[in-house]
Amino acid sequence: MFELRLLCGESQVEAVSDALEALDALSVSVEDADAQTDAEQALFGEPGLPPPREGWQRSRVLALFSGRAAAEEAARLLLAQDFFAGGRVLGIEEIAEQDWVRLTQSQFAPVEITPAFWIVPSWHQPPAQATRVIRLDPGLAFGTGTHPTTRMCLRWIARQPLQGRRVLDYGCGSGILAIGAALHGAPEVDAVDIDPAAVQATLDNASANGVELRAGLPEAAQGRYDVVLANILATPLKVLAPLLCGHVAAGGQLVLAGILARQAAELVESYAPWLQLEVADSEDGWILMAGRR
Repeated sequence: MFELRLLCGESQVEAVSDALEALDALSVSVEDADAQTDAEQALFGEPGLPPPREGWQRSRVLALFSGRAAAEEAARLLLAQDFFAGGRVLGIEEIAEQDWVRLTQSQFAPVEITPAFWIVPSWHQPPAQATRVIRLDPGLAFGTGTHPTTRMCLRWIARQPLQGRRVLDYGCGSGILAIGAALHGAPEVDAVDIDPAAVQATLDNASANGVELRAGLPEAAQGRYDVVLANILATPLKVLAPLLCGHVAAGGQLVLAGILARQAAELVESYAPWLQLEVADSEDGWILMAGRR
């Protein structure tokens, strides 16, 4: 395969990327051309804020092609376009063959939740000290244990006596929280999500981990639960306040994640009619909030 490397301005990135895809590029990526210099720009998005821009003031656009001729033709055609005026072709480089599956797998190592509780991809052996293990591979649904919000929820689960308690995982994604609750003794676990792919992922992951739970669309959540878990984002959590609290049994616990530290007061206010939320954990600017009904 051959990589075509281009330099263009921020306003040109979208048009250039679209043109490269139309020219049968296998992939297109954008980098800060000034990365690792004093002119480097930080671009990132946060929930509730405008999405980040398409590129940087000086953007390096990388396009992968199956052959050199295709890469050269794409460069020739781009140089003739008005929207690429001022842009430059930095070169074409042959990319060495790699075992992409092994390379991808190497990026996902076992994740420690507590010294005894780990998330382990199927191609790794569990650590010797692990007494509870969730086997989970990266897939279509959110939740592999690498994000702070997921780790905080699992830490909370690991510290609770869940024997005899009914648990709801609302917005289950991969089902990782529901599986964690079942592994820690919850005898009845329901997991729901608006995405049918997430529901199927949850069922598949539960089977792979040898646990029993029910999974379905949101209407499958019935009645009240001793523990309600929701790892989503602050804005939908505020909208869902009446529904989630309606599922919490008297004396039951509500656990919310996907919340930035600066959003804590908003969540406290939204849930105040039903229960008092408090920050129960924090990591990397994210917080976990919990309350008892």
